[in-house]
Amino acid sequence: MTRMRLTVLGCSGSVGGPDSAASGYLLTGPGMTPVVLEFGPGILGALQRYADPGAVNIFLTHLHADHCADISGLLVWRRYHPNPPSGRAVLYAPEGSALRLGNASAEVGGETDDVTDVLELRPWIEGEPLDYEGLSITPYRMYHPPESYGLRFTTDTGKVFAYTGDTAVCDSLLDLARGADVLMAEASWTHDPDNRPPGVHMSGVEAGRTAREAGVGELLITHIPPWTSREEIIAEAKSEFSGPVHAVSPGEVFDF
Repeated sequence: MTRMRLTVLGCSGSVGGPDSAASGYLLTGPGMTPVVLEFGPGILGALQRYADPGAVNIFLTHLHADHCADISGLLVWRRYHPNPPSGRAVLYAPEGSALRLGNASAEVGGETDDVTDVLELRPWIEGEPLDYEGLSITPYRMYHPPESYGLRFTTDTGKVFAYTGDTAVCDSLLDLARGADVLMAEASWTHDPDNRPPGVHMSGVEAGRTAREAGVGELLITHIPPWTSREEIIAEAKSEFSGPVHAVSPGEVFDF
């Protein structure tokens, strides 16, 4: 593929917000099966504006509910739509996803739904690039409570888009972002050590500092919760990074 397009379906951090679903981004490109990167609450509805939910594959960086809860709705779509899609959707996710997602969609408490009737689950392998229909993707383990990954996407023309998923600052974060044309980084807190637990999320200062130290071309900020000031996060990032800084919103489109 010669280019990749990212459409923001939702970008609210930790929970859905008044103006945005939680995490979810549609990746498309010439000749490529569309991918939904994250599938948090509200994403299935937003996706229907742009693509057939029965015709996408899914990438999950981790299994917190704000990144995967709408998978249960996708199972309903693929099983009970009057014109069901053929075959299974490929879902790349951390180990244990079949159990976690199956528990969430089970008919009875204490039981596990077998999601493999409609989903072909494949695990991320840290540092091992995979080819997705001409797009190279390398997962990096991030610093976040569950098994979590950031993803580095490289097109066949050498353009690099790096996505942090959820993470605090860590060594692998710089490896993920180094030299990227575009870095989409989470920034969930303002930079006050007293207002956040360690090892969970980044501040706007830390997102901007990462962009500067990694030498990226452009910084996109995402995962700002409804209770965090968007303007303060942007100002913090700009205090550390002199390149373009933009906080994404639902419906925005970016081409790489």
